Amino acid sequence: MKIKELLPLSAKRQGYGRSCGTFGELLQGVLPNEQNFLVTFPIEMYSTCTFVPIDGETLSIMPEGKVKSLQLAKRILEFYELPLGGHLLLNSELQQGKGLASSTADMVATARAIEDYYDFSIPVILLEDFIREIEPSDGIMHAGVVVYYHKELRLKEALGDCPSFTILGIDEGGEVDTVQFNRTAKPFTKSDKQEYESLLSQMCSAFKSNDLEWIGKICTRSAILNQKLRPKKHLENLITICQEIGGIGVVTAHSGTYIGMLLHDRDPQYQKKLSEGTNRLKGLGYPVQSFHSITRETEVMA
Repeated sequence: MKIKELLPLSAKRQGYGRSCGTFGELLQGVLPNEQNFLVTFPIEMYSTCTFVPIDGETLSIMPEGKVKSLQLAKRILEFYELPLGGHLLLNSELQQGKGLASSTADMVATARAIEDYYDFSIPVILLEDFIREIEPSDGIMHAGVVVYYHKELRLKEALGDCPSFTILGIDEGGEVDTVQFNRTAKPFTKSDKQEYESLLSQMCSAFKSNDLEWIGKICTRSAILNQKLRPKKHLENLITICQEIGGIGVVTAHSGTYIGMLLHDRDPQYQKKLSEGTNRLKGLGYPVQSFHSITRETEVMA
């Protein structure tokens, strides 16, 4: 499939793309119809890609281990009948294997860099088709917060802008292979799946009414249910600390190693809670990192 006439190489020396990551998911589970779903949680941490065309038919990437992004780039260039010669340079603030959507962010940034250089747009449904050939996806090719069937790479529902949250997070260590994780049988009962269906309905309602406390409660319940699948050692500690300092709730990387506590950035007691929460989490023996959700304001500024 050819796109419109290509820009001459002298018109633009390189293409640039960027994609955000996530702090796990606001909610993730399995529905009674056996569909796996998640609710995205975009954060202000990014993967970026620079695409530099070169003569010839060799496509390379740095770091060399980013084979999924290289595979996607080849697929896009071949599909649009574009020259296969080029170099991709990826930089990411997102650690791999932690539940921060690093692989998907790399791939989406790669696609956007090619789009930028050749000045065209890949329909999101087509991009999902390409990524589906490689691995399950976190849904971050869609703006805002969405309900996403991550194994099928299919959008269920867009929930709108993310509230302005700070996440005080700790990494319990290790790495998780997302592809292998998604092949693992989920130990959820019929009752669990019915509860997930209810939680998803509640999450959609909470976004419509902008009820942050409700969102926090659903996130916490999702983290608790996920203990059957990918348990976090310090979940109970975080729930206790969150309750005691007046946080919104606890959020987890359901298929990763991070767990965090939600604070609302516009809470009059924000600074006090941020300081107290940081100190309490440090007491668990882990470095504490602050993450920030992507809101409409931060998207405009970017």
